[in-house]
Amino acid sequence: MDDLGNLAHVPLEVEAVLDARFMTVAEVLQLEPGSLIRLNRTAGENVEIRVGGLWVADGDILAVENKMCVRLTALRERP
Repeated sequence: MDDLGNLAHVPLEVEAVLDARFMTVAEVLQLEPGSLIRLNRTAGENVEIRVGGLWVADGDILAVENKMCVRLTALRERP
């Protein structure tokens, strides 16, 4: 970490991606509070951890002190 110098303090966006799906404009316009959006992943499946849009790890969703967290389960190989 010391060899990063000033880069160690550059902020990066870290995302935990549950899933994604395509919907038509008509489907999106029909959404309202209480609507369900069905996803392809099953409950308990890992989420993708992305840094700057790149998939870098997998993780499990947890609740710690009433806050959602992600525990890393695997790091992906660097390209």
